[in-house]
Amino acid sequence: MTQAISRPAPSMAEKIDSIDALCARARIMPVITIAREEDILPLADALDAGGLQVLEITLRSPHGLTAIRRLREERPHLCVGAGTVLDRHMLAAVEEAGAQFIVSPGSTDDLLRAALQSPVPMLPGVASASEIMVGYALGYRRFKLFPAEVCGGTAALKALGGPFGDIRFCPTGGVSTANLQRYMALPNVMCVGGSWMLDSSNGWDAVRQASAEALALLD
Repeated sequence: MTQAISRPAPSMAEKIDSIDALCARARIMPVITIAREEDILPLADALDAGGLQVLEITLRSPHGLTAIRRLREERPHLCVGAGTVLDRHMLAAVEEAGAQFIVSPGSTDDLLRAALQSPVPMLPGVASASEIMVGYALGYRRFKLFPAEVCGGTAALKALGGPFGDIRFCPTGGVSTANLQRYMALPNVMCVGGSWMLDSSNGWDAVRQASAEALALLD
């Protein structure tokens, strides 16, 4: 019987490179909570048609893991990550589902250390300089600032850029078309996360249009 070969997790430098690449591709990362399983493919297709191909599927609903699995299988050209990962058990579940990146709303020592051993890069959530320093000590250099507007928005990011010159952020929480350009103009912002483009009450084409209009603001 042939035994499976256990491969070490990628280095932190390799994971940082992966995060940089996916954020450069994304620019705007939809933060998606799936309300109904039948919405998974049409929502992803509408976002894709609007130019958004890097999707964060949250575990805020019971359909999150199903959405990750289906999109990895049925829409392999998309980059599908998992959001609202709160502990090492959720981390293991999204790895098994096929998530290509992981996002947490905050950070615990246990989750940060578990993710060091994961083959999947993680973007830990932070809301303060102290939280950044906890992750920094473990090698993390890319973070999600959440909730961005509550934490001080662009003013906070400018201030954090002083002591943390090698850190880059994905601000999420309160980001919209009204402030998108201000966030993306900052040198320590690599992409933004948001959900404003996900309103499908006027049909899936409205999602496509909102996505395309948001990306157009960055051109």
